[in-house]
Amino acid sequence: MRKFLVIAISTTICIIAFVVSKTIISVLLYKRWRKKHMIHEEGYSEGKMVIFRTSVLQSLTSEVLLKKTQKLSNKDIIGSGGYGVVYELKLNDSAAFAVKRLNRGTAERDKGFERELEAMADIKHRNIVTLHGYYTAPHYNLLIYELMTNGSLDSFLHGRSKEKKLLDWPTRYRIAVGAARGIAYLHHDCIPHIIHRDIKSSNILLDENMEARVSDFGLATLMEPNKTHVSTIVAGTFGYLAPEYFDTGRATVKGDVYSFGVVLLELLTGKKPSDEAFMEEGTKLVTWVKAVVGQKKEELALDNSLGSCPMQEVNKVFNIAMMCLEPDPMKRPTMAEIVTLLGQTESDNLVKAF
Repeated sequence: MRKFLVIAISTTICIIAFVVSKTIISVLLYKRWRKKHMIHEEGYSEGKMVIFRTSVLQSLTSEVLLKKTQKLSNKDIIGSGGYGVVYELKLNDSAAFAVKRLNRGTAERDKGFERELEAMADIKHRNIVTLHGYYTAPHYNLLIYELMTNGSLDSFLHGRSKEKKLLDWPTRYRIAVGAARGIAYLHHDCIPHIIHRDIKSSNILLDENMEARVSDFGLATLMEPNKTHVSTIVAGTFGYLAPEYFDTGRATVKGDVYSFGVVLLELLTGKKPSDEAFMEEGTKLVTWVKAVVGQKKEELALDNSLGSCPMQEVNKVFNIAMMCLEPDPMKRPTMAEIVTLLGQTESDNLVKAF
């Protein structure tokens, strides 16, 4: 009995020591994260401003930045989405940022805001829009992003920018490669891995060099590495959602792949996922293109504004899109494989050039 008591006490002490040590390590790691990422973190009666380590914003105090954001009005709006309105914030003649205002609503929306911050804090990639800081208050939140001067792919294909400048085939191809690399980074290189959950042309932004930058992680769900790739939070945009989503309500990396396939079709055809041209009930972009590709008549689906194009390369991109749009998610490639396939097409062009 005495021996049993000694063993029980020893076990209890070990458990307590383990819990305490784990708590201490967690606190130290959190402090290290804060020191690495936060230049300013200042509290106000209304809320709190946090600025991450950037060469532009670190010279400003949070109070100055907050005052500038509070002066934003409707004339500064440059876009809107499911999570909020986006404003252009000009600091001076040479520095400007995109500020996304998220109205605080249900607890679920607040959790989504926190997930976005956690997902964006460490992400640094040439094809991902950079998050510079945020402001959180009782009634709304602000996210401060790098400003993409050329807007979105959606605006170039379907909106006002289409009237200003047509996208030629080399530019469209470069956008496809850049977007694929950005999504592949989220899927394969981020720990925990990230499902974007809302891949669409309006969430692919274009910088001053027309390079693609993947944006909007408000609906992103972090996954534990080596565990499930499934999340049950409803998200996404009609026309881009994988067919299995309507049966399960679950978002997966292969769902992102399907959505990227739809974006490839937009780049190829210049049409929206549910274009007005599809008058027949039940017909949409994916259905129409699959029928055309099945007949080996891809040139009939190609955007008329493109003019003469290298059809061998165009057909290869059509085929990659069809792989992404496989009804069975298990048959779809990963984003890493898509980057490789598109890279092979890019390499083929370089060989032809010589």
